Amino acid sequence: MEWSEFGDWAHRVADWSQAYRETVGDRPVRAQVRPGEVLGALPAAPPESGEPMDRIFEDFEQVIMPGITHWQHPRFFAYFNANAAPPSVLAEFLVSAIAPNCMIWQTSPAGTELETRVMDWLRQAVALPEEFSGVIQDSASTATLAAVLTMRERALEFTGNSEGLFGRPPLRIYCSAEVHTSIDRAAWISGIGAQNLVRVPIKGPSRGMDPDALREMIAQDRAAGLQPAGVILCVGATGVGATDPVTEIMAIARAEGLYTHVDAAWSGSAMICPEFRPMWAGIEQADSVVFNPHKWLGANFDCSAHFVRAPEDLVRTLAIRPEYLKTHGADGIINYSEWSVPLGRRFRALKLWFLIRSYGLDGLREILRNHVRWAVALHDRLAQEPDIEIVTPPMWSLFSFRYVPDGAADLDALNQRMVDAINDDGRIYLTQTRVDDQLVIRFQAGSFGTTEDDVMMTLDVIREIAHALSNG
Repeated sequence: MEWSEFGDWAHRVADWSQAYRETVGDRPVRAQVRPGEVLGALPAAPPESGEPMDRIFEDFEQVIMPGITHWQHPRFFAYFNANAAPPSVLAEFLVSAIAPNCMIWQTSPAGTELETRVMDWLRQAVALPEEFSGVIQDSASTATLAAVLTMRERALEFTGNSEGLFGRPPLRIYCSAEVHTSIDRAAWISGIGAQNLVRVPIKGPSRGMDPDALREMIAQDRAAGLQPAGVILCVGATGVGATDPVTEIMAIARAEGLYTHVDAAWSGSAMICPEFRPMWAGIEQADSVVFNPHKWLGANFDCSAHFVRAPEDLVRTLAIRPEYLKTHGADGIINYSEWSVPLGRRFRALKLWFLIRSYGLDGLREILRNHVRWAVALHDRLAQEPDIEIVTPPMWSLFSFRYVPDGAADLDALNQRMVDAINDDGRIYLTQTRVDDQLVIRFQAGSFGTTEDDVMMTLDVIREIAHALSNG
């Protein structure tokens, strides 16, 4: 394709995109293909000669689209939504056209300086103190890895990168069993190791870390000659929204001299609403915090907001400065590649700028508040159903339940059958998780396109599927 043809195709793609988003609710939410079906429809060898764009686009519609699960569907109630609001999509279109690599200041000064500004907007929006500085990472997994590497280096007085971990007492990191698996991977990749990721027992309806147990486990490790390095807290964990008692855990960590990282990947966006902030009271004591605007704030994936109290520690952990990455004659600049694991960096700040300016904080707050209100209303109605047991209460817009009809023998198998039947039906999309080793069904409202009617349809679908299972 030549650039002279691009405009016509760009208009066609824009028209297709608008039509898709306006009618996505008419499609089954989850892809209805069998494993290998898309692969089997794709040629095994690449073409030797170029093909016309008409044919490529036709195959996109006929081969690719049937295998797409529609994350922008208004009844996508699984996982956490990966929203892509219209202004964010437009910004990504422009980023794709400009195609800059924002690895250091001189490779795109506007990319660096816009990132500095919009991250401070986000800091203000969630009421983090002024001493926090932000960087946009690709995902919370990367932000958590950067945090674990930093806590490792601080514990080793910044000698781990140069000398390695051999011949030292094992470092210990503390978290609950409710944390995301990205914490496990960070322990692997950082060299700390899975066996040194200490799982602290949980207690209470919020399923948070038991502070007394944490304090005792730290003391036991010190007595055994091990070296505590940090604590990773969760606020709104993926399974059922588990949330640690932030204030109490922070007090223990500060007394022990441990680095603290808070994973609020999903729920952190809710903190633009002042009434939700008590759930992370004490956050101002953290060393680092991460949340994902690409989940609940409408930014296209990928866009993860990583805030740090001492950016100099992050830079000291990650920065490498060969001559070709130096900007001479420009003092006081920020090179965000020194705050990230990858060197190359996409221009992610533009979509946040478009998004926040387009909706304003009040517009974004209204969307999130509706999601929470509708989810709570659905929870209350489900709680009245005779064969439904609420397992965990609403944490923002997330709760879990089980189908428990009288006389059912294997409830785990039955609930898995229910989830599968619901998703095969196609009107809504739910996922399962485990709570205290029981399989439960989770519901989470977070799509920018959802309405109250979409949320309440869940009750109708659950009733119909339950009736079919009981008669099947």
